Amino acid sequence: MKKIPLLGLLVVLTISCTTQKISTANTDPTKYMNTITADELKTHLYIVASDEMEGRETGSVGQKKAGVYLIDQYKKNSVPFPTGASDYYQKIPAAFLNAKRNENLPDSENIWAYIEGSEKPNEVLVISAHYDHVGAKNGEIYNGADDDGSGTVALLEIAQAFQIAKKEGHGPKRSVLFLHVTGEEHGLHGSRYYSENPLFPLANTITDINIDMIGRRDEAHADSNNYVYVIGANRLSTDLDNICTLANAKYTNLVLDYKYNDPKDPNHFYERSDHYNFAKNGVPSVFLFNGVHADYHKPTDSPDKIEYDALTKRAQFAFVTAWELANRTERPIVDKK
Repeated sequence: MKKIPLLGLLVVLTISCTTQKISTANTDPTKYMNTITADELKTHLYIVASDEMEGRETGSVGQKKAGVYLIDQYKKNSVPFPTGASDYYQKIPAAFLNAKRNENLPDSENIWAYIEGSEKPNEVLVISAHYDHVGAKNGEIYNGADDDGSGTVALLEIAQAFQIAKKEGHGPKRSVLFLHVTGEEHGLHGSRYYSENPLFPLANTITDINIDMIGRRDEAHADSNNYVYVIGANRLSTDLDNICTLANAKYTNLVLDYKYNDPKDPNHFYERSDHYNFAKNGVPSVFLFNGVHADYHKPTDSPDKIEYDALTKRAQFAFVTAWELANRTERPIVDKK
């Protein structure tokens, strides 16, 4: 286990000496990072995690309403669906969702949006979050504001930031796929479906940044929300771990907590979110997480409990990490198994 405090010049210089250096791109992403705001995240989350969405159970009417809202935001920001797709949906049949354990789930959909790279469009960075939750139980709606409404709305803001940069002539060199997956709560089904039916070859997928619960704090960080758990970054690629560390040191100065990255972690968080379906196929992946809190999987996981300053800063960290990955000269090397 390790925790990385605020990092200074010494760490930056040390990591910069690795064989795969972060791109010294001409464009500073700070301007675009700062378009990710607490006000916009809050506006989106109060809709995505509202009672109208009925807890976003996989394949439910409420989840489909949430999906329509996401698509409307992508259209509003002129972020198209991916090249090679016919619309914003990757449809997943009920037979697939129920194959491992029959829970009578109906058909559902992953939702995707896409910004094509300017120099290496065939190399794709995936940024993922699940937009399903557990629905309603005993007449109570489980809104899932943190799990994973927080990651869901972070994707919207990250996509908007990249699109603003593109409109100003600073689009990513590699392509970026924004992937909202379904069925996570029932067994990572949406990401498993994508990994088995990828729109872009997994061999061309350079990294998955997965965002699942980044709007709260846990008991271990009762005194400060200026942290994020980083899980999996070094499991396959030393490069990816270094990129995360240096991007944070340059732009966001969060405490990067590696507690749950320990292979002996009894919680097995590394295997419990959607990045795992990329990682097990050899794609370098990192999972950003705030830890479990008292409202986890309870109807009290509501938008008013979110710490929007923490959500903003963690979403900005995901963005600047994505920026470095999309723009550096070389893709992360897989140097571990």
